Amino acid sequence: MEYFKLALSKYAQFTGRSRRSEYWYFFLVNLVVGWALQGLGIATDIGLLAGLAGLWSLAMLIPGIAVGVRRLHDTGRSGWWLLIALVPLIGAILLIVWFATDSAPGSNEYGPNPKTGATDDVAAHLVD
Repeated sequence: MEYFKLALSKYAQFTGRSRRSEYWYFFLVNLVVGWALQGLGIATDIGLLAGLAGLWSLAMLIPGIAVGVRRLHDTGRSGWWLLIALVPLIGAILLIVWFATDSAPGSNEYGPNPKTGATDDVAAHLVD
């Protein structure tokens, strides 16, 4: 749950990097909450709950895109690669692979590695 809170604390931050766990926990919580609201709406036949599921999805759109962009940055790719999702099937598969890929070691053009929190210079001094 702390990773979900972390992603929400960076609501519309498209700079920097996000670890795999931050992305996947954010994805999982959104999936479960969306399904729960949708399921409750169908089971109780209360349109308000189905509307809440739609509002939840709308509210999570910007942070979902932001955490996806930061995740791509963590693998050393531009956030613009998120648009590959528009290519049917192949785009989604490629993004899943990239989102599941380990962080690029050390710092990259998007910032320090979120796993270590240290830049290459600092990490080099720690090894000495």
